[in-house]
Amino acid sequence: MRPRALRLALAAGAVLALGGLAGCGALGYYAQSVGGHLDMVRRARPVDEWLADTRTPTALRERLLLSQQMRDFAVKELLLPDNRSYRSYADLGRNAVVWNVVATPELSLTLKTWCYPLMGCVGYRGYFDRAAADAMAQALKAEGLDVDVYGVPAYSTLGWTNWLGGDPLLNTFIGWPEQELARLIFHELAHQVAYAKDDTTFNESFATAVERLGAARWRERRALGAAEDQAFEQRRRAFRALGLRTREALDALYRGTTSDAHKRERKAEILAGLRAELARLKTESWGGYRGYEAWGERANNATLALQAAYDELVPAFERLFEREGRDFARLHAEARRLAALPKAERRATLAAIP
Repeated sequence: MRPRALRLALAAGAVLALGGLAGCGALGYYAQSVGGHLDMVRRARPVDEWLADTRTPTALRERLLLSQQMRDFAVKELLLPDNRSYRSYADLGRNAVVWNVVATPELSLTLKTWCYPLMGCVGYRGYFDRAAADAMAQALKAEGLDVDVYGVPAYSTLGWTNWLGGDPLLNTFIGWPEQELARLIFHELAHQVAYAKDDTTFNESFATAVERLGAARWRERRALGAAEDQAFEQRRRAFRALGLRTREALDALYRGTTSDAHKRERKAEILAGLRAELARLKTESWGGYRGYEAWGERANNATLALQAAYDELVPAFERLFEREGRDFARLHAEARRLAALPKAERRATLAAIP
């Protein structure tokens, strides 16, 4: 067996063996997971090979070159891992690498969690096949849960598969605007720096903070115009503020003592208000920008709870960065220390950062 084929076979065996630890009922899910990931690995080729191939389209060649500048910048300036991740590229022939399913109770903003070997428990279930994700979503809806299915352009294997080639660049995001591409690469690499089992909010908030801090430095280094990024940040701040207000209103409602029937009626009114405000912002403040339109149409407890996971602790990590002298090495070291703490202590420590 050739070395690459042997690595793929060993990886498949290892992941399926871990899946078996969760019981026979989970084996089918782990089989699709490892099969989907190994298909991506098989499609990936080193960026240098794509650049040397005369058949590589010019536009793709330029984006791959830019991605490697970002990758080098991530190592030298942001002190993110220097490994094989994002040094290869794969075209999957689809617009998402996986589809995630998220769910909450009908009258709660608490994400349902699924537990996995190595990763611990997380607030989503990922599928390489959209039909399988939709089937899971329908089953959860039949249980009375609020559910959302969304396409994911990239995911992190937390550095565990670097021996197999690492996480590749993908067609699902390589064509994004420059600053958005940089943000994604920095975000996914940050997951390899610090990871806390059973704490999706900590993990995603840390990666989002590194993404934002890194993107600002990238923009300065490249002397990029600030107008586009400022417009992006203004939209995102307004979107996050609206999401926060909506979550607060729903949380207060769900914690109240009124009947479930009243809570359902009021919930529908609050979500209708969210959609109306998004429509107003699109028209009056965002120049017709439609990036949040589909999200607004699907908005429910699950989408709002997921949004919170990416936003909630970002200000705390930004304060931590300032406290640590704007030094990425110290930020990463402190994030790793926090990740090793019990969850309650971790959150209390973050909350106490001045």
